[in-house]
Amino acid sequence: MFVANHTSMTDIMLMFYATKNPFVFVGKKELAKIPLFGYIYKRTCILVDRGNTKSRVEAFRRAEIRLNEGLSVCIFPEGGVPDDLSILLDEFKDGAFRLSIEHQIPIAPMTFHDNKKRLPYSFFIGSPGKMRAKIHQLIPTTNLTLENRKELKKQTRDVILGELLNASV
Repeated sequence: MFVANHTSMTDIMLMFYATKNPFVFVGKKELAKIPLFGYIYKRTCILVDRGNTKSRVEAFRRAEIRLNEGLSVCIFPEGGVPDDLSILLDEFKDGAFRLSIEHQIPIAPMTFHDNKKRLPYSFFIGSPGKMRAKIHQLIPTTNLTLENRKELKKQTRDVILGELLNASV
């Protein structure tokens, strides 16, 4: 289960670049409306309408199918990019951690340092330059139960947040 902080449209591309394992994204349905990108996105991702319970359940079921087929799954656990650019790392949702525990697969945390500076979701802001990705040690889920998902979620968030706070610019 790949998880990373979510700050930019470039997060998706950097995830593909930094990850060698085949995986499928779970992502918000609204992005399928973007010209050209949306065409590819809706054919390669598991789409979810976060405001619709039925859609969330269906996305979870489809992610389980992909995991059973041997693919990895990538979820940005913040559930979206915060509108407030000052937020370094938003709170995490439970989905990635629930799937990881139920399938006893490790969490692969990743930190994207520069994407917000390079191409944030705000117009007329950004700059060219490097985009660094830090791939952290796997966090095992062996013998964890769903009762442990909050601790797993906190542990993963702490790894990513610690890297963001301590990274050299």
